[in-house]
Amino acid sequence: MGSGASSSAAEAIKPRKAAIIVHSGDLDKVMSALILGNGALAMGLETTLFFTFWGLLRLRRGRLARAPLSRLNLLGLGRWLMRRRMHKARVASLERLLTDFKALGGKVVACELTMEVMGLKREDLEERWIDSYGAVGAFIAEAKEAAITLFI
Repeated sequence: MGSGASSSAAEAIKPRKAAIIVHSGDLDKVMSALILGNGALAMGLETTLFFTFWGLLRLRRGRLARAPLSRLNLLGLGRWLMRRRMHKARVASLERLLTDFKALGGKVVACELTMEVMGLKREDLEERWIDSYGAVGAFIAEAKEAAITLFI
């Protein structure tokens, strides 16, 4: 009986957090990460998006809206068709989703290792979106306390 009470107490004090790795830079995947991140924030979870590899490329100046589709890109035609359908369905743009994410208190971490590997400097990135820069340890610190951890 004692272990059940301590387990409940541990769960009660466990931080309500979500940690999401944004590895892909594809339109549909970045959009999914932002929609899930906004949903987690709306449900009261502290939420961190860790942008790495191709996901980090979306945070380059002027590159957020230039994401290709993961499938059926069709030399850009697929992206155009998807944006048209999203607009018709009143789905927010990537910029709006990221603006909302930040306004709700979400944190964005840019991967320093990816920056080094891809030859990116801080001034190459849209710094208004980024809260901090870190490597794998920054993500692990968030993930080990998170109730939800996703890789997109």
